[in-house]
Amino acid sequence: MTSTSTATTPANRPWRGVLVATALPLTDELAVDHDKFAEHCAWLVENGCDGVVPNGSLGEYQVLTPEERAKVVETAVAAIGGARVMPGVAAYGSAESRRWAEQARDAGCASVMLLPPNAYRADERSVLAHYAEVAKAGLPIVAYNNPIDTKVDLVPELLAKLHGEGCIQAVKEFSGDVRRAYQLAELAPELDLLIGADDVLLELALAGAKGWVAGYPNALPGASVELYHAAVDGDLATAKKLYEQLHPLLRWDSKVEFVQAIKLSMDIVGRHGGPVRPPRVPLLPEQEATVRAATEKAVAAGLA
Repeated sequence: MTSTSTATTPANRPWRGVLVATALPLTDELAVDHDKFAEHCAWLVENGCDGVVPNGSLGEYQVLTPEERAKVVETAVAAIGGARVMPGVAAYGSAESRRWAEQARDAGCASVMLLPPNAYRADERSVLAHYAEVAKAGLPIVAYNNPIDTKVDLVPELLAKLHGEGCIQAVKEFSGDVRRAYQLAELAPELDLLIGADDVLLELALAGAKGWVAGYPNALPGASVELYHAAVDGDLATAKKLYEQLHPLLRWDSKVEFVQAIKLSMDIVGRHGGPVRPPRVPLLPEQEATVRAATEKAVAAGLA
């Protein structure tokens, strides 16, 4: 089976542009603050972001109840419209991921983001079967390649096969290996490459990325959006300067403590980052000091 995707317009590829992997506001009692989350989604769009990706790792989906997880999607859709919402639908089982894709579809979303099987180190046949099952929900799927956390690497050859079988339309690439962009463009030229790690944004933008599933715009949307557009438009003078200014923060997106770091930066710039749920724990004092200093420097430079 070959891919039948011929869409080229952003309306038909709603994963293009800057989609923010949203942090999830929690109260001091660690309850989800859905009102603050709705306000956050609207604020991101008002500040130039193209959409949101709730229920990703940054959204702490692994420690949400099913009821909370469903309401997070519904809250985002109510706040900014379903075309701008691409929920993460990762789960241990393919049937459960399919159910989350169906929930996203029924809530009005236009696409979903899906990790490979992550309960064990899945082989290629299992990966293909997983994406084929979730595709039955009827929404376009953006694959999420995060071999660091899942131990399953969606290499370019496998991504091309998934795309050729009609299972995926794009990939959030988090391996950090920017060389893959060129091989992927050769093997599957219609598969959209999305920047998956904030600290390789410039490199992947220059390699032809069509979007950015982003972390640090949660705290600094305006400067982040400006950086992205300068990079994809080839305005290297603007992009390189912004990249150098923001990189001390962007690199936290690839660290184990990325949720805590981004939430701390949100607090510093006047947003509600707040606490994290266990098993995550607060940053160490030296980590907090590093994030705080970098955020305050960005604020002083007018980037907030």
